[in-house]
Amino acid sequence: MEEVDVEPAITNIPAASHSKHLGFAWGPGDILVYETLYKTTGSTGSGCAFIHEVRKDEDIYSPILRKLFNESHHIFVGLQTIREDLPSKNKKSQFVSISKNYRSVIRACMEELQQVAVSTKDAQVAMQYGNQVSILLAVELIWNLCEVLFIDAAPAGSLLLHLLDWVRLHKADVDEKARDVLQSESPAEHHDYWDVVVSYVLQGRLEEARQMLVKQATLHPAARNMYKLMDTLLSKMPFYNPGGNQTLTEFDVKWRHWHEEVDRCLQDSSFASNKHLELICKILVGDEDTLLTQKELLSTWYHFLVTRLLFCHPTVKPTEIHYYAQSCLSMFLDSRSVPEPLDSILLAAFEFDIHQVIKDCSIALNNWWFVAHLTDLLDHCKLLQSHNLHFGSNLREFLLLEYASGLFTHHSLWQLAVDYFDNCPEFGRVYLELQIERVPLDTERKALKVLRVCEQRQMSEQVRSICKIMAMRALRNNRLGSALSWSIRAKDAAFATLISERFLQDYCAKGTFSDLDLIDNLGPAMLLSDRLTFLGKYREFHKLYGEKSFREAATLLLSLMMAKIAPRSFWMTLLTDALPLLEQKEVIFSADQTYELMFCLEELTSSLNTAAPTRDKPMQEEDLELTKVELLRLALARNLAMAIVKEGTVET
Repeated sequence: MEEVDVEPAITNIPAASHSKHLGFAWGPGDILVYETLYKTTGSTGSGCAFIHEVRKDEDIYSPILRKLFNESHHIFVGLQTIREDLPSKNKKSQFVSISKNYRSVIRACMEELQQVAVSTKDAQVAMQYGNQVSILLAVELIWNLCEVLFIDAAPAGSLLLHLLDWVRLHKADVDEKARDVLQSESPAEHHDYWDVVVSYVLQGRLEEARQMLVKQATLHPAARNMYKLMDTLLSKMPFYNPGGNQTLTEFDVKWRHWHEEVDRCLQDSSFASNKHLELICKILVGDEDTLLTQKELLSTWYHFLVTRLLFCHPTVKPTEIHYYAQSCLSMFLDSRSVPEPLDSILLAAFEFDIHQVIKDCSIALNNWWFVAHLTDLLDHCKLLQSHNLHFGSNLREFLLLEYASGLFTHHSLWQLAVDYFDNCPEFGRVYLELQIERVPLDTERKALKVLRVCEQRQMSEQVRSICKIMAMRALRNNRLGSALSWSIRAKDAAFATLISERFLQDYCAKGTFSDLDLIDNLGPAMLLSDRLTFLGKYREFHKLYGEKSFREAATLLLSLMMAKIAPRSFWMTLLTDALPLLEQKEVIFSADQTYELMFCLEELTSSLNTAAPTRDKPMQEEDLELTKVELLRLALARNLAMAIVKEGTVET
């Protein structure tokens, strides 16, 4: 953990010359740093071939810690579903269970990191994982204490039992020592034997201490009575049972009687001939000087605190514990020692100063995961209701927003961040709208994921933006079908018109349509723009022609020209498409329809004649155009004559 309120560590940028100026660009979770060529005019240029990325939070890039983020996300989402109208008693048990789930995820990641740190041959990687294990150990220690004091809110009597479990869980080295002792040839003569016995007593594990003492008693028959007396004292020590019939007052009386009995044995010098048993007796009576001689076995001031409470104040109330915590910290630490950040955080917890715990953790830890999730849980427990920030949002929302913003810098974890923003009622939507636009749309699959998030939340502006980006990218890669699909999804009429034009240009050049499945299934989407409508209807004309539905095809072709939705540049193509229908043995176009086609042809040729001559068009193309016009006139004249004969009269 980092020191609280100190200067941040210096990050060295490799290959950055001291004589050069550095330029930088801030990002949501990192900084881009680069060398510049600084000139007197103030302009800058490229001074180095490299751009360095300085990351604020490396943890999100650790594959093992990503499991922590993923698993805790599921727990977080489940927590938000707890109904407000549930009775407090029911909710409390749920909150305690959720807290334990968070801690089990932390512990699982810690164990995996420990295994990797031990197995790796790379010293630097081992050190990195070792540091992460240390941080997670501290995180789990703080969370467990907060669970005991704030979430479970254990009363007097039960409080000490929870604190004993807390110390035992986080001081597990005694079990390793005990395993070594018991596996030796003569456990009672092992050099760590008495350390194990005393450690068991300091942790209140008296049954295990008794089992170890039996081995010593067997080895020294002459001192059997002394060991038997110690065994009796250990077996008679009362522990409060919250589920039993005994009241706290009755337990206190019983404990005082036992304490007086231990004190009498000490005064009678019952164990004077055995320094180890006398030491245990002094611990049982709660002698502070004796306890302080065991600093090496206690190792921390908070272990000393719990042991002192166990043997001096077993019925301590939550409101009193901060007095003992402060005195134990002062007694245990050397007068010249400065408390570590972890000590300050734990002391703040014992003082029931939740906000100080959160503040100190925010400063000391290297990411927002811990404070965001703990604060969210405490807020659900109604423990943070009175604390609002001066700049609008409450503390829970502020921390969740910071944590989620960091996740958005990761290529896959951004998906988890969406749920965190969803559960921030005040600013979550705004943050999500800003952050979602920064997600790099590397692939179409990722773009669809981002789009689904936006569509589910009716973020219409972001939907349009994403679709336009993807449509433009597809168009640059000449993937017209994909570009049209994205532009339709964006409801962008102008872009749909542009892509429809490209489809028509491709058709003129190649004589066939690409992406027929898309054009055939446009449906109501073709109404987005006139050009798209024309594209869809023109494709429909080709289908009718292919199915030999000539009359329906002719009617559709004529309507496309008369409705003026066909671009003028495409009229000659449409008239050319009419040629095969005009030359059918059966009359397809009626006289009126033929007149309309003739009108369109004359309008087209007159506009071409009045237009300024273009030198760019080759002579062969102009001859081809003239040939088409002559063929059309001939075919139209022939069809008109046949239609008039068929209809029998000419309307005047």
